Amino acid sequence: MTRLSPTALLPRLRQTLALSALGLFLASAATAAAEQAAPLAFPGAQGWAAHTPGGRGGKLIKVTTLKASGPGSLAEALNTPGPRVVVFEVGGTIDLNRSEINIREPFLTVAGQTAPSPGITLIRGGIDISTHDVVLRHIRIRPGEAGVQKGGHWDVDALSTLTGAHDVIVDHCSLTWATDENLSASGARFIGAGPDDWCKAVSHRITFSNNLIAEGLANASHAKGEHSKGSLIHDNVSDILIIGNLYAHNYERSALFKGGARGLMVNNLIYNPGPRAVHYNLIQEEWGSHARQTGQLGLIGNVLRAGPSTPQDVALFMLGGSGDLDLYLHDNIAVDRLGRPLPELGRYTTTPARWNLQKKAAPLPHGVTPIAASAVQDAVLEDVGARPWDRDPIDARIVADTVEGRGKIIDSETEVGGYPGENASYRAFDESEWDMDTLLPRKGWPEKRRPK
Repeated sequence: MTRLSPTALLPRLRQTLALSALGLFLASAATAAAEQAAPLAFPGAQGWAAHTPGGRGGKLIKVTTLKASGPGSLAEALNTPGPRVVVFEVGGTIDLNRSEINIREPFLTVAGQTAPSPGITLIRGGIDISTHDVVLRHIRIRPGEAGVQKGGHWDVDALSTLTGAHDVIVDHCSLTWATDENLSASGARFIGAGPDDWCKAVSHRITFSNNLIAEGLANASHAKGEHSKGSLIHDNVSDILIIGNLYAHNYERSALFKGGARGLMVNNLIYNPGPRAVHYNLIQEEWGSHARQTGQLGLIGNVLRAGPSTPQDVALFMLGGSGDLDLYLHDNIAVDRLGRPLPELGRYTTTPARWNLQKKAAPLPHGVTPIAASAVQDAVLEDVGARPWDRDPIDARIVADTVEGRGKIIDSETEVGGYPGENASYRAFDESEWDMDTLLPRKGWPEKRRPK
């Protein structure tokens, strides 16, 4: 057998590597093209998760009772195996009685817009998502203190994505009165051999859009004491889009990106925060010997308005902890209660951690076309939260207070009227009235009260 010298082998090796690289490029391009060609989760879906099918084409499951569990319940529908679309023949309040629902079965669409007025509200509990391809729309979740004593270890998110969650959209939901975070993307930090594995294991490809995220409870039942928090974007979470949301009356974390997290905040309205609005913090004690990762965050067209609970020295973005961050800023507004400018940047660390200001934005994910920050307040308040055509009194109060510059950070839901009542309403779900691909109504809805 003829043996080639290393010199003679080199051209062949280069050719092989070139062909391999071309193959990988073409495969990646084909995957990207297939994703772009796939239908959107719903008209207007945005972000890296925009093309998730959710439960499209799967079993139609009707929620017919406000009971927390059992036949016809929301909990049973959420945990049914296989692709499924959940619609509602009942409206009202579901009391979870100090429990949490963990969604573990993938390929799910929850269409809260199909419920009869007043829609669906969960109280005294929350929802966790530990799976993939989930679309959750037009649901209200209000955990509250649930009768637990102050500091009594009732630490619950209204809604959170956990380890294993990806391609998830939470859109047009109302998430208030949590005793941990109102809305978070989370999971175990360090599963796997290194950063690529860490990012695959923790929540990724997540969209939080058009949600009302408000009134996290401060001195309530959390074991650590004060815990009025908007959103925690945990260490190594990637490809997360937070767009068009209202953060109101949260002491901090509107939102908090932790070590190595990568994402975008676009066109959000942050009203009446405590001492921190958006912040980034890699905590060295939590990372130990793991190699620090540089976070990536884009802030585009966001608005911060101070309110009655906001100190004088708040900034739109604050850097804490021990890790560096690549930070892109464009067209953000931050003002105090008299409309005077507030700082865009601040620090709450004395470590050498740096923000590396980027001159150019990273490519925006699907469907993201920022509007001017000057237009954000009106646009967000018109369309935010569950069922904006049919707001419940709690959402309506929060929106009105945001307009008028009222409201405060609270310790208990009892300070603002307490839990909603449990009266049920019923209406049969008629498939002929709905486009089952988009879950938008076909006809017969007044334009101002039309689900979208």
